[in-house]
Amino acid sequence: MSDTPLIGVLALQGDVREHLIALASANALARPVRRPEELAEVDGLVIPGGESTTMSKLAVLFGMMDPLRERVGAGMPVYGTCAGMILLAEKILDPRSGQETVGGIDMIVRRNAFGRQNESFEAAVEVGGVEGGPVDGVFIRAPWVESVGAGTEVIAEHGGHIVAVRQKNALATSFHPELTGDHRVHALFVDMVRAVN
Repeated sequence: MSDTPLIGVLALQGDVREHLIALASANALARPVRRPEELAEVDGLVIPGGESTTMSKLAVLFGMMDPLRERVGAGMPVYGTCAGMILLAEKILDPRSGQETVGGIDMIVRRNAFGRQNESFEAAVEVGGVEGGPVDGVFIRAPWVESVGAGTEVIAEHGGHIVAVRQKNALATSFHPELTGDHRVHALFVDMVRAVN
């Protein structure tokens, strides 16, 4: 593989375009992924924010859930933001009926933990592995991580709650760095993809 990895953005629902822009600015080739054959071609995948229950149901409907679980389980680098963090959790507190997860990170996540849409906010967040000072995090109906397993590294907290984690090739943030113009978290993920490929 060249030094420019091909990274997909799961394009079932959510803020896909912003992630494509952030990945391109972090020196990756980026493309939307909607079908299993497109998933098979990428070196890594971003699962964007959106509505986690809807994304889960669409992934099942489009025949993507099992291929996602297989690739993530086999070590494909994956990065989930907000709803993407929920989909990467092994367990969700208070899941909606029929909500499934891809898994990949040994953590328990609480949906909408920071409040409703009108309680959205921005905050400076120090993220382990990201140099150059705090990242500007946008929290929109954001989850937080209630607890992590032994193999999961906590890389950021806000207000006493875990908001970013990493486990091997999987990364997750409860906030949206793609909405800020600061692409350092995406650059961290691109480096993770390069290290595997």
